[in-house]
Amino acid sequence: MASSPSEYEIQQRIRLACGHGPVRLWRNNTGALVDQQGRLVRFGLCKGSSDLIGLRSLEVTPELMGQRIAQFVALEIKTPHGVVSPEQRAFLQLVEQLGGVAAVCRSIEEAEQSLAVTSSKRLSR
Repeated sequence: MASSPSEYEIQQRIRLACGHGPVRLWRNNTGALVDQQGRLVRFGLCKGSSDLIGLRSLEVTPELMGQRIAQFVALEIKTPHGVVSPEQRAFLQLVEQLGGVAAVCRSIEEAEQSLAVTSSKRLSR
């Protein structure tokens, strides 16, 4: 019996399958470590920020002269039984409130759906 893919494996599959064309995705490692001098060093965007972050190109409606803009993308990757922390949920909600794409994804298909749902949106005033 084959084991389920790890969160890291799911992340890599989604990044490779969805991070091309109008979408670019990058791994966002977050955490902290103690350096050689004993200082705590934090890394990543912020506590709760998503596993994969990126940009998605959108075409603005003709009213705005056909400009293209980049929309922020935040995909929190989980295994089928993985739990989203309150900090992760708050980050996703903030990204969505500010007009970005934010989703919890447990498979390539879910990531593709999350990116496609907003692909039909066009920005206008």
